[in-house]
Amino acid sequence: MRPEEQQHGSSASTNQELVLSSLELDQLAAVKKRPIPRRHLRGFEKFVLWSLRIYVLFMIAVVIYQVLAGAH
Repeated sequence: MRPEEQQHGSSASTNQELVLSSLELDQLAAVKKRPIPRRHLRGFEKFVLWSLRIYVLFMIAVVIYQVLAGAH
């Protein structure tokens, strides 16, 4: 990145901070409430997320079993 681009990026960030700091509380809340659209996941990403969900369910079952076995 060239020095001019870095300076421009830094000034854009400073300008955004200045605008956000000058907003009133209700205006700031309205700016923050903008919805963010869902991201479309690819096959591998879906696989990883579903694997984590299944793992969590399995571990919940293991913990419940351990609690019940320890109580007896």
